Amino acid sequence: MRHRLLHLALNWAVFSLCYPLANLLAHRQQTARSLAVALDGAVPFVPWMVLPYASSGLLFTLLFFAVRTHEQLRVASRRLLLATCLACLVFVMMPARFGFERPAVDGWLTAALFSWLDLVDQPYNQFPSLHVAYCVIFWLTFKPLCGGALGIALAGWLLLVGASTVFTWQHHLLDVGGGLLLGLLVAWLVRPGTTRRHGVTFYYAIGAALLALVGVGALGNWLAAYGVACLLLVAAAYHARRADFLRKQAGRHPLRAWLLFWPYLAGYRLTWMLVRWRERRKPAFTQQVPGLWVGRRLSRVEAALLPPGCAVIDLSAELPESIALRGAGYRHFPLLDLQAPQPGQLRQVLAAVADVHGAGKPVYIHCAMGYSRSRLVARLYLRKLQTCRSRSIS
Repeated sequence: MRHRLLHLALNWAVFSLCYPLANLLAHRQQTARSLAVALDGAVPFVPWMVLPYASSGLLFTLLFFAVRTHEQLRVASRRLLLATCLACLVFVMMPARFGFERPAVDGWLTAALFSWLDLVDQPYNQFPSLHVAYCVIFWLTFKPLCGGALGIALAGWLLLVGASTVFTWQHHLLDVGGGLLLGLLVAWLVRPGTTRRHGVTFYYAIGAALLALVGVGALGNWLAAYGVACLLLVAAAYHARRADFLRKQAGRHPLRAWLLFWPYLAGYRLTWMLVRWRERRKPAFTQQVPGLWVGRRLSRVEAALLPPGCAVIDLSAELPESIALRGAGYRHFPLLDLQAPQPGQLRQVLAAVADVHGAGKPVYIHCAMGYSRSRLVARLYLRKLQTCRSRSIS
């Protein structure tokens, strides 16, 4: 339930930020461009169709509680997030306005719903229809959960929701086609079974999209475009699983890494400082077995607490090594943060730890914050060490 609520809150937060922002930008520009074609003039206005149109928000929320597995939840959530961000980027880059004036509405319920619609959905944000893209995602998510009459009813209702976008005079026919293509595109980009591997890639890409909308689109700050490019480069590196993309050598980043990834590197540096402050009453590193310590990247003062002659295994690609630890015993094996290392990388690191620790020398294994990579390597090494000792005794 906690994961369901987190994904729901994230999606509603992104939608509540991006969709009204795109509307506001189009309104400020007084956009008059319309994508209406001749056939749109023959589409009648059907007031009661506002009922299925308004149900999209209910389906949006229900989706997060209908899925049954973590993988289904991640797939549905990411498809909705991606559809929202991509559609809003198009809204900002190619603003359009509905081409006709909506007639007056009779009836208290339909009038109330259209009044609510006027508050939350201006006559902008036309191509592609986000309602239609959501319908594609709703169908792909709910269909495996519904069978028989319920599946037929679901298909019929989603067709009504899609049709309501034109019969309520919210969208033109071209917008509906664009929404279908967008829904199919995000379904192809976010496939079941791939969410664990590409999770970090996805969220860096979403961060880039949000920064483009807010920083470049809304604030007009072209320095934000630099941040967008940086986040996209990081997303590409994670997608390709290139742990050495920062080219860290001898504990330092080259100038080109700073030029390309300064926001990313600065963000990690700030996070490291916050972690140090939050855990200021805890030791910076802990001893796992005699001669083996594990922790985070150390400051100069903290590094002095290590035993003399301690070898250093640095797993962090994001932070420069402390000057005090860049001696002859320093070795760097970059592993991507928040992503499972590849077996070949782990074998290389474990061999290096075994060489030093097996020779009776003290060794310190650390990553950026000391939470995941360094502890994983230490756990695997201790398991291997225990296995070797058991075989020796046998």
